[in-house]
Amino acid sequence: MPRPPVDLVPAGVPAETLTHNTLNGVTGGIWRTRRDGRPAVLKLLAPPGRPGPIHWAASEDPGHWNYWRREVEAYASGLAATAYAGLPGPEPLAVDDRPDGTVALWLAEVTGRPGIACTPADLGDVAHHLGAGHARWLGGPSTWNWPAGSRTPEWLARDWLRDYTLSRPVPGPVPWDHPVAVAAWPHSLRAGLRELWERRHEVVAATDALPRTLCHHDCWPMNLVFTAAGPVLLDWSGVGPGPVGEDAANLVLDTFLDGLVDVALLDEVAQVVLDGYRAGLRGSVDAATVVRAVRLTGAAKYVWLAPLMLTRLGGPTGQTYDRRDEAEIMAGRRPVLELLVDWAAEALA
Repeated sequence: MPRPPVDLVPAGVPAETLTHNTLNGVTGGIWRTRRDGRPAVLKLLAPPGRPGPIHWAASEDPGHWNYWRREVEAYASGLAATAYAGLPGPEPLAVDDRPDGTVALWLAEVTGRPGIACTPADLGDVAHHLGAGHARWLGGPSTWNWPAGSRTPEWLARDWLRDYTLSRPVPGPVPWDHPVAVAAWPHSLRAGLRELWERRHEVVAATDALPRTLCHHDCWPMNLVFTAAGPVLLDWSGVGPGPVGEDAANLVLDTFLDGLVDVALLDEVAQVVLDGYRAGLRGSVDAATVVRAVRLTGAAKYVWLAPLMLTRLGGPTGQTYDRRDEAEIMAGRRPVLELLVDWAAEALA
């Protein structure tokens, strides 16, 4: 993997490439290195124009789901550090604007247990902090009080869930009865996934009726570090208003989709995350709404996943983090997709 630019990390200074989504046009690279003699993480952010798939293209629009400078703004404003008590982002060290238009974001390295080494109790604790944080931001941007009477920042993601979900590239028709799919997933699952896909616009629209809050939009183990002082939440590039339940739903589902955590823990994690999230909200949203919100936003967030998987059968999996082969992915994701179908049916009933 390439080293960072020499004007940022001189030759001789260690720089270890960290796993990240290389398809995302915003991310020019992430390295564990050093700055001013201390351990640091360097994230190079790129403006629109990098080659790559259109559905991962960076945007100049501050409200776009993939606005290229959002993470810089989240750290510079202090939002990443203070949005959720007990679940802060890492300490920002510096922001360097470079002559080629890219931006180097320097963060203090967070030392601790990596997120993929989590236990169900760990994720329940994260969910509790998410619930408490979401309770603070209930009501949506028009009700939020920013320091010194300032306005809601224009760089918050405008409608992340809808914009991201409906931008996923699913070419039609979807081969629901592909032999690999028939062998891996029972008819009932494929039928449920098909109905969910056909109702995708209805499902996403239904989330609009949920209470609004400030969402991180990418809370999963790869963005968590468990330190002695508590969990730290990384990657604030998607922060913005969204429906209650969305971050908790993603924490359940995305923990298992890439085979990084044993899927046998799925049912336990689903329960402890829901319990922790409801406890964190402290009754500010009624329990029935919380349960429906988690189920509905989870269905909306991943309504595209199974159709996209099926259109890629027999070709590259297109995975960044998942190192399993096609058969292992189909089998490993089955319990998560079954939960997704159940959630959708219950939320839409």
